[in-house]
Amino acid sequence: MLELHSITWIWPFMLWGLCALPLIVLLYIFLVRRSKQKHASLNTPWTDSYVSKGAVRSWLSRHGFTLVMALGIGVLLLAMARPRAILLLPSRMETVMLAIDSSGSMRASDVQPSRIEAAQTAARLFVNGQPSHVKLGIVSVAGTAAVVQAPTETRDDLMKAIDNLPLQRGSALGSGIVISLAAMLPASGINVDQLINPEMRPEQNPALTPNKSNQPIVPKIKLEPGANSSAAIVLMTDGQSNIGPDFIKMAQVAADLGVRIYTIGFGTPEGVILKAQGMAMRVKLDEAPLKQVAEITRGEYFRAASEKDMERIYQSLSMRIVMQKHQMSEVTALFMLVGMLLVTLGGAWSIWRHGRLV
Repeated sequence: MLELHSITWIWPFMLWGLCALPLIVLLYIFLVRRSKQKHASLNTPWTDSYVSKGAVRSWLSRHGFTLVMALGIGVLLLAMARPRAILLLPSRMETVMLAIDSSGSMRASDVQPSRIEAAQTAARLFVNGQPSHVKLGIVSVAGTAAVVQAPTETRDDLMKAIDNLPLQRGSALGSGIVISLAAMLPASGINVDQLINPEMRPEQNPALTPNKSNQPIVPKIKLEPGANSSAAIVLMTDGQSNIGPDFIKMAQVAADLGVRIYTIGFGTPEGVILKAQGMAMRVKLDEAPLKQVAEITRGEYFRAASEKDMERIYQSLSMRIVMQKHQMSEVTALFMLVGMLLVTLGGAWSIWRHGRLV
């Protein structure tokens, strides 16, 4: 898909060639008038049969092919300037990590039958809908984050991991992002230990000081957000992160690696009263950080409040993960193809209608 607003020119000086188009039109008008004069001198009713069919139809019949050919020549002249534009291309996704919040607040029932069961249902839908070549992994996020299923193409193993997610106290969403990145990008060069445990960080510049394994805390080479088209994270949560590294800062680490994070919020803004161990507290969906994380990483935020929402999210998310790669490319060949087709169409029209090319 071509984004017309992004068209630029490698050789813009060649656009002066468009000045030849009015000259071609003037030459055609001159030839038409000379032909009329010739027929008039021979008393040949050159235009009567056309005029009787209506002015517009008559004009199109006599000159429509010229308009098409002129348009084709104009496109060919544009091609001489070597146009380029941003193209939306299909990308081959290789690895997707599903980071699923398994904290106690996910027991809330403002999404039926519960937030965690709704998240598991959405995860199953997503897994079943992915192409067979895509590797999927599962990360459980509670007081700590852990890989419960390493990236694999085996769907049965993924289903078992989704079904057996244990609910625990705490919600370390920042840790979930770091663990997901480490699982799908083992060569990324991030220091997982020092990101998850900030107290281990030395006093010097953390981005330049290696740990014992000679890994920098954050990648030395930063990519544009969303530039990595082969990996993505889908984070399913109610948005309440209360332990571990800063959620937003860890999203920036993902952005520096070019990894998009698609966030799905389970719950309602008003929340419900959740009782546990003799205590009661209101647990709400916190959408603000989820939207911010999606924006930072060039992903997208979705809200799941019902089964219908989950079906819509699944379809929309699958489409975005498979078909989202913007690339600036030269499209000269495309312009030449369109121009040649128009010129050929105009020429064929002229021969069919008048028995001659012009």
